[in-house]
Amino acid sequence: MTNQELIDALRAAEAVKFGEFELSHGGTSEYYVDKYLFETDPRCLEAIADAFAARLDADDKLGGVALGGVPLAAATSVAADVPYVIARKQRKEYGTANLIEGRLEESEEVVVVEDIVTTGTSLVDAVEALREAGATVDRALVVVDRQEGGRENVEDADVEMEALVTAEELLADRD
Repeated sequence: MTNQELIDALRAAEAVKFGEFELSHGGTSEYYVDKYLFETDPRCLEAIADAFAARLDADDKLGGVALGGVPLAAATSVAADVPYVIARKQRKEYGTANLIEGRLEESEEVVVVEDIVTTGTSLVDAVEALREAGATVDRALVVVDRQEGGRENVEDADVEMEALVTAEELLADRD
């Protein structure tokens, strides 16, 4: 799949919106990529999962960042036939009280998947949680890099980040 095909899929899912939007880190933006629209559209989700799967090895394990990375990890897990774990934002207060859900072995290598990276904070938090649980994490795959410093923050955490699409590419031929 080419970048343009993925951009077309994101647009077909009506996930790219223009206007004035407040972002999770408190800043504002003239555009918004609605992860809930692209992650709940079966064709778009399949395209993303296939693109992620093409970047994995057979012995990789995925880590999905809750909430947005979970459907991406699940779909990619099926497409690539690799297992995944879920990195919660907070330890649950009941049951097993896990921060990482699923089977994770000590020193197991995990490739983290995330929807959109702006500052990279949630991705770095997930990486830290996985590392604290014993995983080795040195790669992350993301759908959209908004190019607002997130890549640098992720790389400062010693994680190589690969984005399927950058903001520059996504907005290149904006009408």
